[in-house]
Amino acid sequence: MQKRWNILKADEEKVEALQRSLTISKVLCKILVQRGIDTFDKAKNYFRPQLSHLHDPFLMKDMDKAVDRILSAIKENEKILVFGDYDVDGTTSVACMYKFLKKKLQPQNIEFYIPHRYREGYGISKMGIDFAKENNFMLIISLDCGIKSIDLIAYAKTLGLDFIVCDHHLPDDELPPAIAILNPKQKDCNYPYKELCGCGVGFKLITALSQRLNIPENEYLSYLDLVATAIAADIVPLTGENRALAFYGLKKINENPCAGIKALMQLSGVKTKFSINNVVFIIAPRVNAAGRMDDARKAVLMFVEDDFNNALEYAEMLHSDNIDRKDADSTITEEALSIIDGDEILMKRKSTVLFRSHWHKGVVGIVASRLIEKYYRPTVVLTQSGEVVSGSARSVTGFNLYEAIHACREHLIGYGGHFAAAGLTMLPGSVEAFSNKFEEIVESIIEPHLLIPEIIIDAEINFKNLTKGFYNIITQMEPFGPENMRPVFITKNVVDTSWSKIVKEQHVRFIVKQDNIIFTGIGFNMADKFYLLQMNKPLDIVYTLDENEWNGEKHLQLKVIDIRLTEMQSA
Repeated sequence: MQKRWNILKADEEKVEALQRSLTISKVLCKILVQRGIDTFDKAKNYFRPQLSHLHDPFLMKDMDKAVDRILSAIKENEKILVFGDYDVDGTTSVACMYKFLKKKLQPQNIEFYIPHRYREGYGISKMGIDFAKENNFMLIISLDCGIKSIDLIAYAKTLGLDFIVCDHHLPDDELPPAIAILNPKQKDCNYPYKELCGCGVGFKLITALSQRLNIPENEYLSYLDLVATAIAADIVPLTGENRALAFYGLKKINENPCAGIKALMQLSGVKTKFSINNVVFIIAPRVNAAGRMDDARKAVLMFVEDDFNNALEYAEMLHSDNIDRKDADSTITEEALSIIDGDEILMKRKSTVLFRSHWHKGVVGIVASRLIEKYYRPTVVLTQSGEVVSGSARSVTGFNLYEAIHACREHLIGYGGHFAAAGLTMLPGSVEAFSNKFEEIVESIIEPHLLIPEIIIDAEINFKNLTKGFYNIITQMEPFGPENMRPVFITKNVVDTSWSKIVKEQHVRFIVKQDNIIFTGIGFNMADKFYLLQMNKPLDIVYTLDENEWNGEKHLQLKVIDIRLTEMQSA
């Protein structure tokens, strides 16, 4: 699939001013300016994040109310239930809050609750509220959910239960009747940083409680490994406070992680220092698999376990769930692609809607993302769930998926989500009508260029400027993630040395040169582009810069994303 290349620009005056103050490569200064880092002080805070720069938690709306209610519960020996979502953000949030409060309460006065994905669904559940009432809990602290649970929290109130909601999802105009709502995205919340994940909001509450109780900061900072795991998994911007929390959380993951994370790291077999990438692709899928394939409660039990051997037992269960998840994901993706490939009408559509009653509900969102890798267009994957059909939708960059689904609401029982992803339910008899309506809506509003994947390129650079010092500064830009991605470069007019080759069937080992400077690189799943190398014509090459260790020696290498004939780029 041909991709669009978008080379970013930056204000030349700001780039030159920043280069004068930092005295580093102009290319790196350009990238920093693109990311809003255009002064010496901003660069200093960016390259040297400090926990002392974190905002006062009491700046968050309702923080005083939340702290007062929890301290009252502790004083009066009330029972507190910590309630959270079944994904990584939810389970880490619950683990942090539970571990913290367990030290302040009698053991019988604290418990946690994770709703079952299939029996209860996302967010606050009636089963969870009834559990709290039946077991004499007086206060429920919800984490990573609750902001939209107006009716259920009102129901809890009729039972005499108080709610504190800690959430980061966008609130509606009407808010639930909770004692306190901690969410920096509330319109009248003056908290300076708006992009915390659910675990980040919970961490702010723990920080505020610690300050009020005069607890030393090293106690609440001990949860940073869990906070960093949530930040990585929930794909929130790695800017501001998230950057500082992730930076120091990664440090703890590598130096002194909790027993649960240590167990998952051991099972992964990775011997090198863990990066955000490792957390996203190794830790997060195993934690998420618990809720996708079975029950996410065991993920919390793993995170709160102090004994390593016990934590390892839970980690092995998650590891096993993840193997099942991968098998289901792979099988369903293969089946879904064969359905599209075998149907000329489906292939020509501007959207994908697929339904099979036997597909596993826990992986349909992942499958939707996989289908977009081949057929780059808004995608909905559906399965049978009891008497109804339910599923997940994923979008392509720049297309408002939620609005498209909203326009099909006449065929739906329920739906929810945001710009890029959504969940939906309908009756089995509505699938075909929904599919046709969704295609009609997408076809009428999507701009043609949005159906072509885009590669964002930070800067053009020549091979002669790819030095070890240059790479060392790039590593100081970590942790990478949304709004602070690993820099992507383009080098134009390179030539193949004739030593490039296809390795392991689908991957390409590149050996290319520019002005007699040779670089090696790897391009995953790029075998279909190998013919371009064999044409003996100048190439433009898009890549990230990496380091490869071989026989104890480290060398810079290119992680190639795309290649194109130079003449094609200029055409």
